[in-house]
Amino acid sequence: MNLNSVKAILQRRAQCGLLMGLAVLVSGSVLAQKAEQKAPSYPLITHTPYFSIWSPTDQLNAATTVHWSGKDQSLIGILQVDNQFYRFLGQNVKEYKTVLPTGLDVNDASVAYTLSEPAAGWQQPDFNAGNWKSGKLPIADNNPEARIKWTTDDIWIRREFDFKEADKSLLSLALRHDDNTVAYLNGKEIYRKEGWLEHYVNLDLSKTLEKELVKGRNVLAFHVRNTAGNRYFDVGLVREVKRENSQHVIRAKQTNVQVQAMQTIYNFDCGSVDLEVTFTSPLLLKKLEILARPVSYITYKVTPKDGKSHKARVLLSASSNIAVNEPNQEVKAAALKATGVSLLKVGTKQQPVLKKKGDDLRIDWGYFYVGADEASTTQSVTTSAYAGINEFTTGTLGTNTADVSGKTLSLNTCIDLGNATASNAAKGHMLLGYDELYAIQYFHTNLRPWWNRDGKQQFTNLMAKAEKEYNTVMKEVETEDQAIKKDLVVSGGENYARLSILAYRQSIAAHAIVESPGKELLFLSKENFSNGSINTVDLTYPSAPLFLMYNTELEKGMMRGIFYYSESGKWEKPFAAHDLGTYPLANGQTYGEDMPVEEAGNMVILAAAITKVDGNADFAKKHWKTLSIWADYLAKEGFDPANQLCTDDFAGHLARNVNLSAKAIVALRSYSMLAEQLGEKAVAQKYLKLAQSMVPKWMELADDGDHYTLSFENKGSWSQKYNLVWDKVLDFNLFPKEVYEKEIA
Repeated sequence: MNLNSVKAILQRRAQCGLLMGLAVLVSGSVLAQKAEQKAPSYPLITHTPYFSIWSPTDQLNAATTVHWSGKDQSLIGILQVDNQFYRFLGQNVKEYKTVLPTGLDVNDASVAYTLSEPAAGWQQPDFNAGNWKSGKLPIADNNPEARIKWTTDDIWIRREFDFKEADKSLLSLALRHDDNTVAYLNGKEIYRKEGWLEHYVNLDLSKTLEKELVKGRNVLAFHVRNTAGNRYFDVGLVREVKRENSQHVIRAKQTNVQVQAMQTIYNFDCGSVDLEVTFTSPLLLKKLEILARPVSYITYKVTPKDGKSHKARVLLSASSNIAVNEPNQEVKAAALKATGVSLLKVGTKQQPVLKKKGDDLRIDWGYFYVGADEASTTQSVTTSAYAGINEFTTGTLGTNTADVSGKTLSLNTCIDLGNATASNAAKGHMLLGYDELYAIQYFHTNLRPWWNRDGKQQFTNLMAKAEKEYNTVMKEVETEDQAIKKDLVVSGGENYARLSILAYRQSIAAHAIVESPGKELLFLSKENFSNGSINTVDLTYPSAPLFLMYNTELEKGMMRGIFYYSESGKWEKPFAAHDLGTYPLANGQTYGEDMPVEEAGNMVILAAAITKVDGNADFAKKHWKTLSIWADYLAKEGFDPANQLCTDDFAGHLARNVNLSAKAIVALRSYSMLAEQLGEKAVAQKYLKLAQSMVPKWMELADDGDHYTLSFENKGSWSQKYNLVWDKVLDFNLFPKEVYEKEIA
């Protein structure tokens, strides 16, 4: 099939009211604002579920940049114009000094605890807890950090400490608890929460702590009740370190922001000059080696407004939190060189490679890199962003090049842009990269990221290559950005294009690209803010149009692991699995239950879609036995589905699901098409007739006058029958025109 045919497919998909890729919610009123583009969050660095940095506000310098999970991953940018400094990126992150260490900070954070409900007054300073057990924080059930094992519903904890400082101001409770918690200081309640803090949080209780804290002996007491999931508790005290902002640094005025498929472009008024900052993640779907290279660019362009010449320098201060899961993890940073590039590198000391799995997690293994052209670059590592900014504004940046260890370090990179003149803008760029070392565990085999699949590559060389190819890559990105926008406008109009462009990087960067032990490409998705599953089939299904449009090899890469799971005998059920595990461990389904019709239907339909786009059935042929097992299951169980989940989780468990039935019908027609392509004429006819015979029954059982129901013979119920889109996309024409007209009306 040629590209125009694929574009026609997308046009039909758009006309059915569906968006390309994963859903992005943006209000119609925002879309109507032609003067500016707004987004729920702005993509800056987007490569994998772990290497993903966003701006959470409309103004780039109004908030700290974050990981998609919302945890701080600070980037601070400052432009120097002559002797004036402008902050255009990020915010200064709060700094804290430890007053009372948590158990994660030290190994001797002693507490008394009991698992049986204590006598009244247990939270008071003078309570006799002599018969309580003693141990050291943290407390948890199945966490390797735990020094006290906790497996009951309730636990009561007392931590005594001496406070000797005269200053009681600016104190916060450093706390992590799972689940419901009540906290007391010297017998006074200071905190109560139904729910949990899954990660360490510095709770600003400064006024309460200042009032209740005494000089000398103090007692923090807690009752924690576990209601679901894992157990965890740790506590300490920290003090915010107040810094006076440099009088030289003022906030730049943002004048515009534009989001393209692979670039986010900001414009700022910086006094006598205009600044343009472009964040580029070159996710070129047709250029696999560039797509899989985890290196982004930040480009700076300074143009005078007054016709005069102005000297320009720019600072990027990047937090080591980009390489940790929790900000109190110890890291080590170093300066190094590659061909033509000055580099800073940071990672955790512990390097627990592929030791964690789950949803709301950041990577804490591998190394984060910042680089720039060595000819115009000075770099340093400091123990805070404030220190780096101070070095920049005082002209002392670059004096610290030794290895530095600590927590929440700042990697500071300054490039001299030279003189910006009326005829020649000052320009420069930086590179940000992440070396995961190993990206995925695939059925208990650790797999390296695609760019280093043979294990012989060095990340420093990859950064040097990305620097050398900067101009070429940027031209390709600009060309492809425009082509993507044109395709989308033609397919669905301006608003459809704007929504889909917002989804582009988000959809791609929710995957890891690795090579299987069988030397095949795997493109494995992660569920974000869901249950953290890896390679979920009902995420593969809705994101398919993007990859069918631009590179079916990636679509195949989302399906190969599911095929292998069945074909290896590891998954023995007659329908496709829901997932391969919990990211980044793809060792087998971890979701609590199956979605039989949903996932079997998805896989068969997508195999047919790949066949149509590729113009051959080679991919389906390789997995024909498995596809036949799934099609046979759908033939028996798909038309009138039993009580089960589908991808519409909000509907809950549902029997006789009309939309799920439509998926089964289209999947059976898809299987017929594949059989025809593979020369299986009798099979093709059998399944064609079966699918055709189901349509009038579907219409009869689902009919509710002016629409079709949520479930068969359930009058007064409603749902969107989006699975019918493939009947149009694949030119099956199973369902008559009246079905579409009735549903759309």
